[in-house]
Order: sequence, then structure tokens, then C-alpha cells
Amino acid sequence: MTKQNIPSSVLSDPGHAVRQRTENYVSSGATILLVDDNPEVARAIALAFDCAGHAVDVAGGPEEAFSMLAQRRFDAILLDLNFTQGQTSGAEGFACLARMVADDPAAAVVVITAHSGIRIAVAAMQAGAVDFVMKPWRNDDLIARVEAAIAKHLRPVAGAAAIPTTPHRLLGDSPPILAARDLIRRIAPTSASVLIEGPAGSGRNLAATQIHESSPHAEVAIVTIDVPDEGAWSRMDGITGTLILRDPDRLDAVAQTRLLDRLPDNLRTISIVEDAARLSSRLRARLATIVLALPPLAARGDDALLLARHFARIAAERYGKIAPPFTASAEGLILSTQWTDEVRGLAQAVERAVLLDDDGVIDGSALAPTLVRTIANAAPDPAAPLDVSLSASERVMIEAALRQYHHNVSHAANALGLTRQALYRRMTRYGL
Repeated sequence: MTKQNIPSSVLSDPGHAVRQRTENYVSSGATILLVDDNPEVARAIALAFDCAGHAVDVAGGPEEAFSMLAQRRFDAILLDLNFTQGQTSGAEGFACLARMVADDPAAAVVVITAHSGIRIAVAAMQAGAVDFVMKPWRNDDLIARVEAAIAKHLRPVAGAAAIPTTPHRLLGDSPPILAARDLIRRIAPTSASVLIEGPAGSGRNLAATQIHESSPHAEVAIVTIDVPDEGAWSRMDGITGTLILRDPDRLDAVAQTRLLDRLPDNLRTISIVEDAARLSSRLRARLATIVLALPPLAARGDDALLLARHFARIAAERYGKIAPPFTASAEGLILSTQWTDEVRGLAQAVERAVLLDDDGVIDGSALAPTLVRTIANAAPDPAAPLDVSLSASERVMIEAALRQYHHNVSHAANALGLTRQALYRRMTRYGL
């Protein structure tokens, strides 16, 4: 719906579109995600929508936005196109828009652009935005445009029960995860069987559910079978849609043959394995039209930090707390630790740290208390634990600061409270 199609009464009376509803308008009480790094603008927009009967959640940038989009579904997304001071090209917003639309083609995205940015606004519409609003805007116009976008993209009521409240999305910006998300987008709408390979805790079940939710069978309840339990195989009888098979690679050769004979024809399977090489060639041919490889967390670089912040937000919301920031030592530990149970293990460590936090920050000892005790107990000299602990902490703090400031020594030294010369000496000491 364009501005020309909106009744003049709506444009002249803020909130009118909420109070005087026609069949083209969405009902009141919509949930909206605003992505904008300006706190004052965010407060003003949130207040305007609150007066119109809607709820607004605010993300200060793309990372926080995708974290929030992975936690719940929003009726609309109001997206600013620039998040870095001095940037006016809209490139950041376009990258964000592309991922939002790719993750959810039904997303109702309204972009915010400068008054002189009509060309950028048109490009955003071509890239998948539903509408745009120019700065400075009138609140009644902004509200009407977002409401019209929601009405245009309302999900079918009949399938509402089949659409989970919490979306299933792989988070991360590392090349392996970018490749995995791209492959999921391409194969999910097809009927091809998919084999998901990776270590336990790397997000295999999440990826399987995401594929199902974007498939032609998304409205059909998914069936999941733990394959080593042959007693569960009877659940395959007469099902339609998608079948998730967990751990078929744990079967011996004879059981794999029985499973192959037991699988219904013309049924899409999504199989979750640790090692595809353990599958017989015949079973692999049936299950692995497409192979989706998920890497261990150690191969995902800075994704570990992004995920840790995401888990901190979830835990803080769950326990009614404010998400605490990570200290430099905690960030260094997050990036350097081989987490037991991969991403799932990191999530558990962060949740525990948030729950027990009482000083507003999370440091390394809160994330890995057992590791800290092990280091301390390893030295027989009573004076040694303090020295070893400080040395280890200092190294990870320096590594984290250098990574945070892209190895700009001046900025890292300033953040650490050191001179450039002092930081260089420590870098030499630790081989950095």
C-alpha cells in the first residue's frame, strides 16, 4: 500500500489506522523490530507506536537485530540503512535487508532513509523492502506505512499453528556459516534429501528445523526419529512431509540395510550424522542428495563472540536481568577455549555466568571456573597460582584487545591503559 492509497483521515490523525480498521489494516497490538543506532530516534519511534497500540523492540545494529530475530517473530521490521557514524551509502542496511529477506521471504521490512535518498529507497524496494519512509517523517505517516506493510504480509491464519513462535536460524558471519546459510536457502524449498554432517552441538538440529520450516511441507508436523532405537522405526509408517533421522551413522552395516528397506518412498529425509563415511554407499545415496557440513566452533573465528553475546541476551531475558558485557579476559577465553559440546556448551557456560552474575560484567572465571581452578592447582608453589593466573589473563586480554581494534596497537594500548611501548613489550613477551 502506498501513501496515495491511504485515506487522508489516517495521515491527519495519528493512530487512526489502529482505531478505525478496515479489512486492509492489521489489527492492533503488532510487534515491530526497530533497527537504529540512535537512542533518541529509537525512543521517539517506540513512543509513537506505543501510542498507536503497538510494541517496539529496539536493536542498535545488525548483530543485535539478528539475535532478536532468532528469538522471536516480528510482524514488521523498521530498518535504518546506516549504522556507522559518517556512513551515508546505505551499504550496511542493504546487507542487513538482504539477509532478512533471505531468512524470511515473508518479512515485512520498511526502510528509513534520508530525505534526499529517494534513489536508495527505490533500490531498497527492489531488494525486498515493502515500503520506505523518508527523514524527517510524520509519526502518523510512519505508523500507517508500517501497518500497511504488516497487512500486506500477514501470514495465513490457517497455518498459524504450524508456524513456530521462535524462528530457527543459524547465527554467525564466518565463511563456513555464510556458506551453510546460503545452501539452506537454496535447498530448503525443494524436496531433496539432506545429510547434515558435523560434531554434536554444532547446530545440526537447528539447521534441520530451519530447512523444514522453509520447505513445501512446513505446515505438516515434523517427525524426528533417533535411528539407533529400532523400536522408533514404526513411526515412519504412513507419514508425509519431512522425516528427520538422527544418528544413522551409528548403525552397523546390517541395520543400515534394514533402515534403507524400511524408509518410505517419496519422503524427504533430513539426516543428522557426525561422520558420513560410516554410512554404506547405498544408504548414503538415499539420504545425501545434498550434504550440508557444519564446522566445529573452533573453525568459526569470531562467531564464538557473536554467539556468546546472543546467548547472554537470551539468558538475561529468561532470568529478568540486563545482559552483562564480557570483559576482555572473557572474550579472549571465549575465542581460545575448545568448548565441550561445541556451541551448546558455550551457551550453557554463558547462561550460567549470566544467572550468577552480581557485578554487571562477565569475566573469564565466570565462564570457566573449572579451568581457572585447574591452572591454580597445577603449581605446587603457593605463590605460583597468582602469577600463572595473572600471566594467562594478561595474555588473553591483550589478544582480545588487539582483535577488537583490528591490531591497531595505539587503540588497543589505550583500551588496556598501557603505553604503546609497554604493549609492544608484552606482545614480545607472549609471542604476539
